Amino acid sequence: MAVFTEVTEAQANDLMQALNLGRLTALRGIEGGIENTNYFATTDQGEYVLTLFERLTHEQLPFYLFLMKHLAGRGIPVPDPSANRDGDVLHTLNGKPAAVVNKLAGKSQLQPQAVHCAAVGDMLARMHLAGADYNRSQPNLRGLPWWNETVPVVLPYLDLPQAALVRSELAYQNHIAEGAAYAALPRGPVHADLFRDNVMFDGEQLTGFFDFYFAGVDTWLFDLAVCLNDWCIDLPTGAHDSTRAQALVQAYNRVRPLSAAERALLPALLRAGALRFWISRLWDYHLPREAAMLTPHDPTHFERVLRGRVQQPISLPDLV
Repeated sequence: MAVFTEVTEAQANDLMQALNLGRLTALRGIEGGIENTNYFATTDQGEYVLTLFERLTHEQLPFYLFLMKHLAGRGIPVPDPSANRDGDVLHTLNGKPAAVVNKLAGKSQLQPQAVHCAAVGDMLARMHLAGADYNRSQPNLRGLPWWNETVPVVLPYLDLPQAALVRSELAYQNHIAEGAAYAALPRGPVHADLFRDNVMFDGEQLTGFFDFYFAGVDTWLFDLAVCLNDWCIDLPTGAHDSTRAQALVQAYNRVRPLSAAERALLPALLRAGALRFWISRLWDYHLPREAAMLTPHDPTHFERVLRGRVQQPISLPDLV
């Protein structure tokens, strides 16, 4: 995670003690990612993650924090935000909104096999069902309206073939979103960013989903598509891995069987997931913010994934 806002040990210690989490013994900035400032904070009572939010506001954040609390209460392994004596889970540090959550056990599996993908599919479906009755609502802030706003901003940085692809795909996604099949897709809270580095494993055992700060209410199929576009893709080439994809989708479908509309629109939503992350990576790469440990992701990876999803569409019968 990039460190945009520096936090001193004294500041972190004061917050940890206000949350009754003990005395700070170590504080370390976390590398990787580009949205928030994250630190590992160790106290004499345990290990925690301290997050300062660089883009999200005090008004937006309760949706994410209480969603995690809701899911944790339903047995989904997610970080549980710590409350102060007044019951508040949203705090302020250095003028920024902040939260402290427990550190999940395990480590990210960056070279997943079919068994890891199956575990992700199973837990993703359980998470969707657990969140179905969550009583707060907020749209996916990186959904179609954001794509429509951001594409004109990144277009000047693209060559002609790239510009043609992003324009045509955006038009296609707007067309899909206007259709009756899309309106019929089941919806609820989604993670919307469940990449390999946002899941923890202990061996083959999944120990947690984290980093919910792109979550929002969207189609559950979009969430599944985002997962397939990371967990089931060969990173060097952007090529689809059918063995891993079958494991993930079959495990998901056993817990929450996919509807007819979802089966029909999976190829289109796989394209949507690739477009979303190509646009955001173009934006982060060409219009970066300053940060102490900021390394923008390569946007061309998701350009390759999108081209693959357009040229070789994957349908659900290929996977289930």
